[in-house]
Amino acid sequence: MKKTFIPAAFALLLLASCNVLDKEPLTTVAPSNFFKSATDAEASLTAAYDGLQSKGCYAEVLNLVGNMPSDDCTSGNNDVRVLDDINWNSSTGQVYDVYRDNYRAINRANSVIKYVPGVTSMPAARRDQIVGEARFIRGLCYFNLVRLYGAVPVRLEPTESGDPAVLNLLRTPADQVYARIVDDLTSAAGLMADVNTGRATKGSANALLGRVQLTQRNWAAAKEAADKVLAGRGNYSLQGFNSLYPAENKPESVFEVQFSGSTDGGTFFTLPDIIMPSPPATYSFPKFNIPTLFVQGSAARTTDLTSVVDTTNDQRWSYQGRVPAGRNHASYVDGRSNNSNDRGPFVWKWRSDGNGFNSTDNYYVLRLAEVYLTAAEASNEAGNPAATVLGYLNPIRQRAGLQALTAASPEAASQVTLRTEIDKQRRLELAFEGERWFDLIRYARHEQATSTVRHTVTALDVIAQKRGSRDANYLLFPLPLSELNTNTQLQQNPGY
Repeated sequence: MKKTFIPAAFALLLLASCNVLDKEPLTTVAPSNFFKSATDAEASLTAAYDGLQSKGCYAEVLNLVGNMPSDDCTSGNNDVRVLDDINWNSSTGQVYDVYRDNYRAINRANSVIKYVPGVTSMPAARRDQIVGEARFIRGLCYFNLVRLYGAVPVRLEPTESGDPAVLNLLRTPADQVYARIVDDLTSAAGLMADVNTGRATKGSANALLGRVQLTQRNWAAAKEAADKVLAGRGNYSLQGFNSLYPAENKPESVFEVQFSGSTDGGTFFTLPDIIMPSPPATYSFPKFNIPTLFVQGSAARTTDLTSVVDTTNDQRWSYQGRVPAGRNHASYVDGRSNNSNDRGPFVWKWRSDGNGFNSTDNYYVLRLAEVYLTAAEASNEAGNPAATVLGYLNPIRQRAGLQALTAASPEAASQVTLRTEIDKQRRLELAFEGERWFDLIRYARHEQATSTVRHTVTALDVIAQKRGSRDANYLLFPLPLSELNTNTQLQQNPGY
């Protein structure tokens, strides 16, 4: 996403500026003198998208918190060890970054939602579409927050006052946050376009809605949302797996955050430099997340990727040829450098070289393969026949070069065996894309809600491995200490 809109993004951050002596300087950008034209409306939306590029969103931290605590990644870097060890607290930098930057993006989206409907000097259809895209952004950011922190304050108006009575809101119960997210995404799907390269679409809203409903264990609603995307798959198509990376608005993309190679996420805060070996990373240092694959000198845990990855037959993990970084295995690259920092497996889904920490690689938030897997999981948990479930699951297996399953296959023998296979395929397909930890939390919640349900591994199993006990408090982040100090209405999550 190009940076020609920085003045607009900066202007939105000034909407809460003080009104000195009740006199508004001519240089002040405020709602009363900004939202006047189609250009203003478009700039405000671009600023909202820009919020997704920040460090605490998709430039860095959401990927780390979605990978590092899980059984897919590890690191020797002190900047992220607390995530790897599941030893975070209210002062942890990443805990604050996600909270701050998602609310910043929400505030920008709120400005769009409030003021763009009043811009009458543009076509109504485009005005509605802009509002729909802003509601998608707001729904996405609240989903990031509620999954990590549980109950959070819900603000539906832009911050335009420094009054503590306005700023300091109580936490909204998680089920009500989810209801707000569903409302935003449902509305967005009705307002947005079917095709809008580089921006959110009807398919984006429905794909995210499927993920939201899956998280809430609303199986029928999750399947319905996924089916809406699949019904319109003329807009999307599965591609050769290795060709998907780096993300560049390819036919499988349902929504991705755009990066232009300028300082989109803030200097030194964009993938892939922090996860790749050198070369192509700018220089050698301990990377922020490393696949738990073939780590010499350490005993693999039974839940590590080593135990489930097929590097011979599965095209998501098999040898694809040599690249400057080492041996390309599609999802990871096996670095062969003499430098210890650049030997072994590294994430290979962000592949830019030559631009250092300012990556040109986009970030997949949603792609078609996940929509198939959402439909498969929801269908299986709703008790649909195996043939129906396999209709969603087999396209993902076959794209990976694996045989299609039939009703006679051992994996399809029961709902339990299908659950295990779906969990496995989701892990193998979406590895390192920032969803594994959230999936493991989801599986733990599923077992808590239904005593007869079992998943092969859940977040509680990983927490027990790393902390010595199945401490359910670590299914959530703590609220940031700085936020608790500022907003006295907030109560901390249990255990912190």
